Amino acid sequence: MQVSYFIATYKKVYLNIIATVTMTIAIGFEGSANKLGVGIIKDGEVLSNPRHTYITPPGQGFLPKDTAAHHRKWVLQICKQAMEEANVTPKDIDVVCYTKGPGMSGPLISTAVVARTVSQLWLKPLIGVNHCVGHIEMGRRVTGAKNPVILYVSGGNTQVIAYSQKKYRIFGETIDIAIGNCLDRFARVLNISNDPAPGYNIEQMAKKGTKFIELPYIVKGMDVSFSGILAFVEKAAKTMLVSGECTPEDLCFSLQETLFAMLVEITERAMAHVQSTEVLVVGGVGCNVRLQEMMGIMAGERGGMCFSTDDRYCIDNGAMIAQAGMLQYESGYRTSIEDSWCTQRYRTDEVDIPWGP
Repeated sequence: MQVSYFIATYKKVYLNIIATVTMTIAIGFEGSANKLGVGIIKDGEVLSNPRHTYITPPGQGFLPKDTAAHHRKWVLQICKQAMEEANVTPKDIDVVCYTKGPGMSGPLISTAVVARTVSQLWLKPLIGVNHCVGHIEMGRRVTGAKNPVILYVSGGNTQVIAYSQKKYRIFGETIDIAIGNCLDRFARVLNISNDPAPGYNIEQMAKKGTKFIELPYIVKGMDVSFSGILAFVEKAAKTMLVSGECTPEDLCFSLQETLFAMLVEITERAMAHVQSTEVLVVGGVGCNVRLQEMMGIMAGERGGMCFSTDDRYCIDNGAMIAQAGMLQYESGYRTSIEDSWCTQRYRTDEVDIPWGP
């Protein structure tokens, strides 16, 4: 019995030593849209996470060609900054991670080329990461959410997600444009500044709105549609503003309230279906305080909680790619150079998640 006790104690101490020594350090390259980020993670701890945003003049969006040129111009400088802030050298890095998709092809490719090059120069394994999974894993890591229903809202994606059988399953999504794209396009109609982001500036204007304008409310089962609402509010901006029936702030307020109410509805339905008491809001639009507030009220009424983060992790960043890549790496995944391509369409539910909640 004493022998068994000492063997068990020895094994426990040995495993603790191994766990302490073998902490993974991952570097992540994110460049799927107009945010270029390089982040370094050590066993889940963010060591550095700098980024640089391509900002266009008011009334204009960002084109893939110009965005890719921005990423090529800044990526080495941002990479150097990340390494210096984290106080690491190439020999300290265990794995190089990059965004495989979804996203805009030009920016994706320009960032992936750097990640491939770094991987070969440093003789480090390479991991291609799903952008959406990166948001989810960073959100779970930062907030401590265990097994939440996830609302993923960004410029290119709108999805309600929950984990089941080693995958993140999509329970509902937009059937046309993403909510971030809807807000960005309306910002162009009002000629709102893109600095720091059009959605952020709409949020600030919405706080000053006092009159609610009824807009179309389009929920189809577990899915939502935003293109009709956008067309309606664009027309309203051309007529109601001219006639003085409302202000730009009123339209921003009305648009936000309507869009967010739709998202709360389908998220609550997903929570009821999977019997979850947690909801996690991720993605660039997830920074919106009003969305977090509305989701928190709904979750609270169900006896649950809403988890969210600030712009350090909601907005596209390199650390989230490093975090998801680290989990893939520790689960035995590797991306060969031959398979290190990018894709504009990479569904969240295509990725195996063996480390799941």
